[in-house]
Amino acid sequence: MDALVFLIPLMPLVAAMAIGIGHLFGLIEGENSEGITADIAGWTITMSCLLALTLLGFDLLGKNTGSYNGGLWLSSDTLDISINFITTGFNVRLAALFSVLLAIIIRFSINYLHREAGYHRFFFMLCLFSSAMLLLVLSGNVVLTFIGWEVAGLCSYFLIAYAYDRPVAALNATRVLVTNRIGEASFLLGAGLSYAWTDSVNWNALNAASLELSSGEATALALCFSVAAFAKSAQLPFTPWLARAMEGPTPSSAVFYGAVMVHAGVYLVILLSPIFEQAPLAMAMLALVGLTTALYGFVVGLTQTDVKSSLIFASSGQLGLMFLECGLGFWQLAAWHLSAHAVVRGYQFLTAPSLMHNLQGSDKQTTQRKIPAWLYVASLQRFWLDPITDWALVRPVRGLAHDLSYFDDHVIDYLMGSPAPAIRTISSLAQLEEQIIGAKLDNDSDNFAQGSGLAGKLTEWTAAILHWFEDRFVLRGIGKDAIRYGRELGHIANRFELAVLRPRYLVLFVLITLLVAF
Repeated sequence: MDALVFLIPLMPLVAAMAIGIGHLFGLIEGENSEGITADIAGWTITMSCLLALTLLGFDLLGKNTGSYNGGLWLSSDTLDISINFITTGFNVRLAALFSVLLAIIIRFSINYLHREAGYHRFFFMLCLFSSAMLLLVLSGNVVLTFIGWEVAGLCSYFLIAYAYDRPVAALNATRVLVTNRIGEASFLLGAGLSYAWTDSVNWNALNAASLELSSGEATALALCFSVAAFAKSAQLPFTPWLARAMEGPTPSSAVFYGAVMVHAGVYLVILLSPIFEQAPLAMAMLALVGLTTALYGFVVGLTQTDVKSSLIFASSGQLGLMFLECGLGFWQLAAWHLSAHAVVRGYQFLTAPSLMHNLQGSDKQTTQRKIPAWLYVASLQRFWLDPITDWALVRPVRGLAHDLSYFDDHVIDYLMGSPAPAIRTISSLAQLEEQIIGAKLDNDSDNFAQGSGLAGKLTEWTAAILHWFEDRFVLRGIGKDAIRYGRELGHIANRFELAVLRPRYLVLFVLITLLVAF
């Protein structure tokens, strides 16, 4: 029965492909096709849920072997990447829980999004996300997990920008995407170090080799995956992206930031618990970041005035407690906490619209908690994390980009070849000169130079050659033929310069500082 694991993420993927292709070619379009989209999404997610529950049942009965290998995907030297899955333990239990929650949210969304302009687009993204999350929790190696990790983040971006005609939604989606790129870069670094030090990218092999890793190697791996987990689960200093994600529809908020995706970081840490146990520094960092985020979520949540913001900061605080539990070594408690929180928070997000509707026009007073004035102001401003991020990262990068653009336009292009503005200027001057002298240089039947007899023809031919030379090498832009190779060399130099300058000044300064320090 281990082979069932292959179908669990596959069925939502097939549903996403069917809805996407149908919508692309106009087969599924408008309100009349909502039933088709709902049936495809609903039934496939339900079947995937039943398969996950069946796999869990066989695991509880002790019938599963623990893994399933669907074949070799990539082989290069000693690197072998298989399409393998984990079919026992926490992975299967979490997949069953997530599939149940996804099925419930799909059913909720069918009525909630009725007659919405992006109805089919929403279900396409939700099915794709379901496939990505189930792949993430069931995959047996780093590469497949990263694919699910990345696709889930991409779906999050598109659903935050569901109302893409609203500038705030598009801006928030972009900020969330850029913030999560930091965690994904750290994930990739951890994957590379895993292969370099253990010659494997399989999770089971990596955990089994944890005892053979030195303290420094285990700490480096744990820190890399910790940063990835912090970014995905909105821990400090990445917490602000979670509030920005509330621009999406309520069902997407429930599935992404209440029930499923936001727990991916905690899952990753629990999955790699043998490695973290060999890295006391990483464990201490988990506890510290988790505790700080829990306090931050609690304090900021006190001053929120809408239900979704209150729920999102409550989620952030609970996730912080999960990281604190992991940092203290309470892995089983963290796993139970994750499962219970996914159920409760998903339910609260789904009932938030009903709560707002029922309280509309109510004269009930909210309970005010007395806190110090300075803390109240800081909470209202969410401790200025967004302005601090803009000041520390966004503005320097933007200024650096401006400096590099100026350097390219006024130095590199000037030295390596005539830039496009200069060519356009010369061409305009040539056209103006042509009009002044009355020449018709673009006319094939030009009578500018004619003659009779041998002398006249020689004069005419000489004028034609000179005219061709002037036209090709002077009037029609510098370098069309004579310095074409020089311009190609200039383009190559430009590409080389762009590649060299990608790390930016800040990274160069850090590297130089480190070199001087050592």
